[in-house]
Amino acid sequence: MSDKIIILDFGSQYTQLIARRIRELNVYCEIHPYNKIPEFDNTVKGVILSGSPFSVRDEEAPIPDLSKIKGVQPLLGVCYGAQHLAHNYGGEVLPSNKREYGRANLNFVDNNSNLLKGISINTQVWMSHGDTIATIPNNYKIIASTTDVKVGAFKIKDETTYGIQFHPEVYHTLEGKKMLENYVINICGCKQDWTPNTFAETSINELKEKLGNDKVILGLSGGVDSSVAAILLHKAIGKQLTCIFVDNGLLRKNEFEDVLDSYKHLGLNVIGIDAKNMFYKALEGVTEPEAKRKAIGKTFIDVFDQEAKKIENVKWLAQGTIYPDVIESISVNGPSATIKSHHNVGGLPDYMKLKIVEPLKLLFKDEVRRVGKEIGLNQELLGRHPFPGPGLGIRILGDITAEKVRILQEADHIFISQLRKDNLYDDVWQAGVMLLPVQSVGVMGDERTYEQVVALRAVQSTDGMTADWVHLPYEFLAKVSNKIINQVKGINRVVYDISSKPPATIEWE
Repeated sequence: MSDKIIILDFGSQYTQLIARRIRELNVYCEIHPYNKIPEFDNTVKGVILSGSPFSVRDEEAPIPDLSKIKGVQPLLGVCYGAQHLAHNYGGEVLPSNKREYGRANLNFVDNNSNLLKGISINTQVWMSHGDTIATIPNNYKIIASTTDVKVGAFKIKDETTYGIQFHPEVYHTLEGKKMLENYVINICGCKQDWTPNTFAETSINELKEKLGNDKVILGLSGGVDSSVAAILLHKAIGKQLTCIFVDNGLLRKNEFEDVLDSYKHLGLNVIGIDAKNMFYKALEGVTEPEAKRKAIGKTFIDVFDQEAKKIENVKWLAQGTIYPDVIESISVNGPSATIKSHHNVGGLPDYMKLKIVEPLKLLFKDEVRRVGKEIGLNQELLGRHPFPGPGLGIRILGDITAEKVRILQEADHIFISQLRKDNLYDDVWQAGVMLLPVQSVGVMGDERTYEQVVALRAVQSTDGMTADWVHLPYEFLAKVSNKIINQVKGINRVVYDISSKPPATIEWE
């Protein structure tokens, strides 16, 4: 088993970034809500307390139970985490005279501290807090300061407990990676052995052991996640795996045929199911995004239930769930703060007597691609843009009809094909077209039209947790807009979405 670092999450937008930075060091890292601390085994080598949108001075400030951690395990508090360690153990946190946000420089650095070994004087860090640590308990020692923030970082004497009021995980903290390396490698003593190769080997062995001679069905989507999950399972259990690829009527143009064809070359046992009408019926009149996701998810389960009954003695349903799906579906503040539900998170109804196996649920998207490369998936499949599980169902705003799907498929096909033609596809992490519930006036020939509006969306990202819009050339956008309006009956206006995540999400629903 690999060594691991546990992050206790207080709801910071940066929590996933801390985990990613640690994994870049080839050390495994897990995120858990602060109020659901797991039992630790001997693979846990250290704990990090994340930042938070809360103030430690709020009446409802999140307070973790650190009784089995502080003074026992190496502990690093980041921003809110540091303020919690000061405020709740005898120090005081007060509102800052001015909001401490943005770039700052450490004008004092204690290089004798294991956390700050090799860190330069005046190195740039990133602050993001409205409170500041005014006083620290007697057994705390200041190890870094800025001009405005005296307690930039501290260590508790006789403990491997540290606190920093800045964010080491963001790029603006220029030596943040070195600080995290000091903590994870030097202080926690983690071995750097968590790699795509070891993940693949370990997963295949664990799947063999877990599944034995049981039969497994897997829902293939044609995307990277389900394909990598399928190959891992295939390597573990071979013909015991049956893959089902469902045409839910919400796929891209020609995708059902193209994907089935691509899987023939992988040696997988794949069954194609045309269930378009079942999905359209389930979605009739449904307009609310969350209700759409649930209707699509329920229909998938119904289709799988039907198909599973045709295969004797199936015990497991495999899913391509990845770590961001899990994180976004478990909120530190309970279900009410969940951004959106994921089609492949949350279990199965009781009547479906299948257990769930999720080979990729520990991986971020870019890690899935690296594992896929390690196990021999071809680059064309690995380089495919992510496509949402509910498909075009969440790219058609408002109710869904077969005609709207046709319109969107045609527009989307033009956009994606042109990206490939102009060698822009690989510069984009995810692209797609949204059909808006808006009609606008236009003129075609000598006639006035009143037709649909579509929005083009193209983003750059590493794993989908954050994303920025892509600055596609105007000439390219003009070409795509012209083609869509001229070739797709029902559309007379094209716009380009220039929102980043956060505050927007990548999909519109």
